[in-house]
Amino acid sequence: MSNKPKKIYEHHKLIKRLRHAVGAAIGDFQMIENQDRVMVCVSGGKDSYVLLDILLRLQQLAPIEFSIVAVHLDQGFPQFPTEILQDYLSHLQIDFHIVREDTYSIVKKVISEGKTPCGLCSRLRRGILYRVAREIGATKIALGHHRDDIIETMFLNMFYGGKMKSMPPKLCSDNGEHTVIRPLAYVREKDIIRYVQMENFPVIEGQFCGVQNNLQRPAVKAMLQEWDKRYPGRLETIFTSLQNIVPSHLLDRQLFDFKN
Repeated sequence: MSNKPKKIYEHHKLIKRLRHAVGAAIGDFQMIENQDRVMVCVSGGKDSYVLLDILLRLQQLAPIEFSIVAVHLDQGFPQFPTEILQDYLSHLQIDFHIVREDTYSIVKKVISEGKTPCGLCSRLRRGILYRVAREIGATKIALGHHRDDIIETMFLNMFYGGKMKSMPPKLCSDNGEHTVIRPLAYVREKDIIRYVQMENFPVIEGQFCGVQNNLQRPAVKAMLQEWDKRYPGRLETIFTSLQNIVPSHLLDRQLFDFKN
């Protein structure tokens, strides 16, 4: 097999694997239902490009009807190239919105020097996305977190928060008005990286908010990557364990009635 046909074969094989993984997650957790309007949050990072692409592919094959609207929240970060996303979404000829809300200036005013603004920034962003979903009639809000994000978050909560907690693939907002879904829940980050390279998505890279990532998540990510390299299959087993919880064999008295 020559190099070109081999690349085409690998490309089709990867698309099929991604499509199957996303379809399985949607089915297992009933993420998308007939006549849903799915708001896909597109940040410009690799994960959101893949999320949008695979959902658009599944839309053509699904046994149900659902619509997709892409939404990018421009938070006013200096020098963020919003036009790259705008051009890409225009080229796709799909329904999309660029929402401009200067949360960057708000966070800079409120958070004192030396303190991390990530918590406030996240709350502001979530509130705006919920409002936009209401305004455009979206029934589901799709985020680009993948399998590795879910595993990393579990270890972060264990190591630094003292909790057995991660990212659920489907989550109802506190007021019950919005449903957040993570269709990439079964997708490995290494497959996302390969697919982005094959498709040549215009990924926007950089830390535009001016805040360096804390060292906790990169440290956990490096630990998991080392495990994956030295012990193939370990991450798959860890992820499977998140779907096989035995409350009676843990220590949470609120989750299991040990007294009775």
